[in-house]
Amino acid sequence: MNISLHTATVATYLQILPAVAGLVDKAAAHCAEKGLPDSALLDVRLAPDMWPLAKQFAVCAGFSAGAVKGLAAGVMGPDPSPPPSSFAEIKALITDAIRFLESVDPAEINGKVGTDMRFEVGERVMSFTAEDFLLTFTGPNFYFHASTAYAILRSQGLAIGKMDFLGKPRFKT
Repeated sequence: MNISLHTATVATYLQILPAVAGLVDKAAAHCAEKGLPDSALLDVRLAPDMWPLAKQFAVCAGFSAGAVKGLAAGVMGPDPSPPPSSFAEIKALITDAIRFLESVDPAEINGKVGTDMRFEVGERVMSFTAEDFLLTFTGPNFYFHASTAYAILRSQGLAIGKMDFLGKPRFKT
């Protein structure tokens, strides 16, 4: 069985990111219904040393669309800017990531197999092949932060379930 790098990464990001956008909508609705400011959820953390919900959402865009954009340059690093401070800003960030990923030519991603890719954090440099970067580093990070955002919302009493996380699977036709 052959599977393309695009199918294993971009197509999967496009399954989960719309679900993440749906979580943003549900979180915004929850705050509106309870008369709470966005920060009532956006500042919540699962543990003191973990990022808050706002950063979890922002990093989902970074480890999906940002990673694919990084392939063109052969290098990516974390976005040092603070996360958006409203659900509207976060929704726009996720929507922009989805639009970008929808515009990616599969041949462009598949053509990166075997090329060099680096992730740089300050002085630390992690070297990968493009496929290992996407499949063993950014992909797991993407899922970790999407799952953590979901867990934060569940821990705050939002009525969401597994289907709110899974998005639309690619069923056999």
